[in-house]
Amino acid sequence: MNTDPIADYLTRIRNAVAAKHRLVEIPASNLKKNITKILFEKGYILNYKFEETENNQGNIKIALKYHPETKTPAITTIDRVSTPGLRKYVNANELPRVINGLGVAILSTSKGVITDKEARKLNVGGEVICYVS
Repeated sequence: MNTDPIADYLTRIRNAVAAKHRLVEIPASNLKKNITKILFEKGYILNYKFEETENNQGNIKIALKYHPETKTPAITTIDRVSTPGLRKYVNANELPRVINGLGVAILSTSKGVITDKEARKLNVGGEVICYVS
């Protein structure tokens, strides 16, 4: 049994990047699908695909992105912030900035799973899920 599926999701991506894999396959959930969509929109992953399985949970296949010449990964760091044992919530005026705006903080808000920049525009706070840079 996995007590923190989001940490497992982030660790699988981190390990695949460290091993220079092209694809990583992760068990799906709605929160993981939303995080994957944000990573794709912000250019951290090349592509993704949601697959249904016989147990109706499904899988997420993620194609990782690397620089064509230097082979450096697009994701350099991906860190879990809010854990099941210690949740991290922020107000709209306390939203974090990752690497002074170069990275992305992913938040779970009342408006859905969004980035820190979108949360500033909507003036909402929420739970900080992770930092990506």
